[in-house]
Amino acid sequence: MQNKYPQKPGLDFILKQAFFYWNKTLVFQLMFSIFYFGIFLTVFFAADLKYNIFSQYMETSKYLKDGMQAYATQYTKMVSTPEFQSFSLMIVGTMIFLYPLNIGFYQIYRKIDLKEKLELGDLLVGYNGLNFFKYIGYYIFWFFIYVNAAQTIILGIVWVIITVFVAPLMFFTNKRIFESISLNFKALRMYFLEITVCVIVAFIFKYLGFALFFIGGLFTFPFWNAMIYSLYKTVFSEKS
Repeated sequence: MQNKYPQKPGLDFILKQAFFYWNKTLVFQLMFSIFYFGIFLTVFFAADLKYNIFSQYMETSKYLKDGMQAYATQYTKMVSTPEFQSFSLMIVGTMIFLYPLNIGFYQIYRKIDLKEKLELGDLLVGYNGLNFFKYIGYYIFWFFIYVNAAQTIILGIVWVIITVFVAPLMFFTNKRIFESISLNFKALRMYFLEITVCVIVAFIFKYLGFALFFIGGLFTFPFWNAMIYSLYKTVFSEKS
């Protein structure tokens, strides 16, 4: 890890760089979202058709009029059923399968830096060979810690921040998970403000398209990857 510029780049530089990569790859952002939501929603509705979870939830939500305690009691009963557990496993399994789609953007952004021709197949590089199992293994590890940490909100945010560079480090330098987390900690000591602000901006912009104009979310949803690459390129050098 090293500073790649004579002076430490400011937030404005990192943010402008992230939006540059995002703007240069709008077609790939759209294709990512089509792949992601197409597969995710297909599984979601198929699982709901099999386990009838949506109807169960609608019935459970009727208890809201009786107060949060009554609702919480019924909700706990619903989520403890075998049907809900199977439904949840199908949804989580789909999210795990789709995670390597994000890895493709690192290849795409690097190709932009190298002025190489972009191809649709670049988006699927995370599914190539045994690397697919490496990335889904990491996401399984990341996701189950996040699910528990996110219950406190703050710990969920902390977990995101201390793992923000793990995926690009695994992709570009073939680092292992815990080695990448260690390097992430070192980066935080130097760039804590920049990383924290960029994570917040990326989260807001990621979902802004859905809030302002629903179809716009198809373009903003993958923005997170552009922000991570911009931060990674600023903070790390693969020669270090």
